[in-house]
Amino acid sequence: MRICIKQGRILDPASGRDQIADLLLEDNRIIKIESDIREGVDRVIDAEGCYVMPGLIDLHVHFREPGYEYKETIATGSHAAARGGFTGVCPMANTNPVIDSPEMVSFLLDKAKQDSVVRIYPIGAATLGLQGETVTDMEGMQKAGVMAISEDGKTVMDARVYQDALREAARLGLVVMDHCEDANLLKGGAMHAGERAEQMGVQGISHAVEDVIVARDILLAKETGAHLHLCHCSTAGSIRMAKLAKEDGIPVTSEVCPHHFTLTCNEIPEGNAFYKMAPPLRDAADVLAMKEGLRDGIIDTISTDHAPHSLAEKTAEFARCANGIVGLETAVPLTITELVEPGWITPLQMAEKMSWNPAKILGIDAGRLEESGIADITIIDPGAEYKIDSSTFVSKGRNTPFHGRPVRGKVLYTIVDGKIVYEGKNTHD
Repeated sequence: MRICIKQGRILDPASGRDQIADLLLEDNRIIKIESDIREGVDRVIDAEGCYVMPGLIDLHVHFREPGYEYKETIATGSHAAARGGFTGVCPMANTNPVIDSPEMVSFLLDKAKQDSVVRIYPIGAATLGLQGETVTDMEGMQKAGVMAISEDGKTVMDARVYQDALREAARLGLVVMDHCEDANLLKGGAMHAGERAEQMGVQGISHAVEDVIVARDILLAKETGAHLHLCHCSTAGSIRMAKLAKEDGIPVTSEVCPHHFTLTCNEIPEGNAFYKMAPPLRDAADVLAMKEGLRDGIIDTISTDHAPHSLAEKTAEFARCANGIVGLETAVPLTITELVEPGWITPLQMAEKMSWNPAKILGIDAGRLEESGIADITIIDPGAEYKIDSSTFVSKGRNTPFHGRPVRGKVLYTIVDGKIVYEGKNTHD
């Protein structure tokens, strides 16, 4: 199959390319990038006025399978990813059973071969059963196909155990994706500590809940040499510490989620648990720090922390509801609306944060547009205006605080290995 993508804005952060050009795809490869390609093809995609980016990669999703298929499956999650422009995703290990052994990694990859329309990069647990006590067989999981390790959803509170995990990850060259939340300081908190929490009568979560673990784990990364990736940063303090770590030569990278650079805790409607997540929405100063960190290159990636739940799990009392929101199908428009349009980051930086940097962190051959390269491509109409409608989501989850929010930016095509796995409506037609 030969496909020609015509006159799109080619955004390749690996080379710095930002130009209007054509791409010619044959089977699963990009075979030509030129200003005007006139060759016989099977299909022409008109990309005039659109961003043409390397396929987006999400380092942080929860697909719930095995064990919680009523929330999401690899099939439904992967189709949601494709609709959101993602050609590859990293499902976290907090399933049931936990992805904590070579056998479970193989199970996940076998299931992905059958059901997924995007690339699946499995994340293995740091400790058996996510219990924080015994380090997993990381080497065996790596041989089975795991791309990184994480205790996401929990923090390993025993520093000695986590030190052992980081040391083993460093030996193997595995990235450690770090959920930073001090369980002892959390004390049943459900939203950011402050005036809004007091108004709602909800136990607050201070900045220190995150910052204490960020500080501890950066020090452990410095000692062990492990590559530490800070998941879903939400505080100005965590960004400052990530900056200092980089300046000190410690192998630390970080991510921020669209909800954390878009919303503040003061926007939470009374009792609406679609705004409840871990870490929680913070205050305006933290949101500003997220935007500045992305602009200045301190924050390396934008990830979604896609966390689908059933309606029942998100409609009980706020303090008792499950944490998390879905994010795969809203990440692109929120990034364009909140970051690109106001000038916080350029379109090329968007591609860097959502394609190239995630690929580099995983150590995979992806995240770039080059001749002879793999044809994983995302085409986005940045000018499309609409309101987010959760009833149209492909994900099983509808738990989003963004339903009805006006946005700009729409994914038109997601191409994986040269095959179109999602096609949206082109507003220019």
